[in-house]
Amino acid sequence: SFEGRVEVFHDGKWGTICDDQWDDRDAEVVCRQLGLSGTPKALSWAHYGQGSGPILLDEVQCTGNELSLDQCKKSDWGQQNCDHIEDAGVSCDPFTGTDVQLCQSDCCPFLLPSLAEGTVRLAGGRSPSEGRVEVYYNGDWGTVCDDGWTDLGAQVVCRQLGFR
Repeated sequence: SFEGRVEVFHDGKWGTICDDQWDDRDAEVVCRQLGLSGTPKALSWAHYGQGSGPILLDEVQCTGNELSLDQCKKSDWGQQNCDHIEDAGVSCDPFTGTDVQLCQSDCCPFLLPSLAEGTVRLAGGRSPSEGRVEVYYNGDWGTVCDDGWTDLGAQVVCRQLGFR
């Protein structure tokens, strides 16, 4: 699944995150940490249901560039002033973006999610973590020319795909 309540493991136990300061930049880091690319969206007020047990983090304030929540500014572990009604959630759906309608004759239209411009993928590799870099642009997938391609470019693509 690409969405749900965010829970973290710390000091031998699982717990939730309070939604104070929770925004799409925090969701971006969670999606990256889980290895999911897509359009990150932060959800609050226990959108995916209330958790149980400890609330381990509060006041999470990521810039969106971190590799994990642990690198974000946040309260100390276990220091919070929340109830589970404030449990944070995320959607990392790789198919979110502008909705388009598909219609056949006079039927009721239904929505088909489209890919976001600039979405990257790896194709033709032996595993999901290797392959030819492709970019979604103007409704189609295209390749990336290797002129000037360096390890830095590869690192950027890997981070976009959620790899470290």
